[in-house]
Amino acid sequence: MEVDLDEKELKAAGAELLTDGRRGVRIHGWEIESRKQSILSSSNVELWEHKLQTSHLPEMVFGESALVLKHVHTGMKIHFNAFDALTGWKEEALPPVEVPAAAQWKFRSKPSQQVILDYDYTFTTPYCGSETIETDKNNDGRTHLCEGTGLKWEDCKEKIDIVSLTLKEPILFYDEVVLYEDELADNGISLLTIKVRVMPSCWFLLLRFWLRVDGVLMRLRETRMHCVFSDSSKPKIIRESCWREATFQVLSEKGFPTDSAAYSDPSVISQRLPIIMHKNQRLKW
Repeated sequence: MEVDLDEKELKAAGAELLTDGRRGVRIHGWEIESRKQSILSSSNVELWEHKLQTSHLPEMVFGESALVLKHVHTGMKIHFNAFDALTGWKEEALPPVEVPAAAQWKFRSKPSQQVILDYDYTFTTPYCGSETIETDKNNDGRTHLCEGTGLKWEDCKEKIDIVSLTLKEPILFYDEVVLYEDELADNGISLLTIKVRVMPSCWFLLLRFWLRVDGVLMRLRETRMHCVFSDSSKPKIIRESCWREATFQVLSEKGFPTDSAAYSDPSVISQRLPIIMHKNQRLKW
């Protein structure tokens, strides 16, 4: 989805493009920036493996790619990156998905790692985003991280207003950033992406982990965030997380096809997958 940024629409919405070669917009006190970089170099792969205490990483890790949303007045920064997502994968440490052909998979560089049933090779992550608060509390013009003031989220019954998102507002900025991807030795797909959409009245984002192990399992973990612009000094943000999962066998029993080719678009497939967990939260100040 490509969106041509119209200068008149930007100006009418009180928005402007970011400068200094950055891709994104500044609107209602927010700076929203997407960064797309190449995959990790071999030296950085080794560095990440050391930091994460693992010898396994996805085939393609876009280590410098990110989405960053910063609220200038409060210094609050919500951002999405591959390293933090893989930290979540490592900490959750799900048991590996059993695959009949797994013993024949040879998709890691080290010959000793031909059988990969001793770790979660799908790189499933519970990651919902990262948060920091930046301040200039020393009044020296430099940015400082404010220790011990991470953002807090509290459970709520309020939902994201999907109706408002269907209104025909101009899209001032849109982008999709791939954080990591693995094709599971041509036996499926493991993909983590983040999408953002900025309109005159709000911003909305979707973090999606999509897994398809052909003939075995499908898993979808999604986090949505929505912020309606207001004059308040502390923005209101709603976050919804939903995890769905089903085996091909269960789908077959429900009359759905078992051909992997029928399951290429997670947006279409999601309604077929039963919900494992769903929660609504709001930012607590």
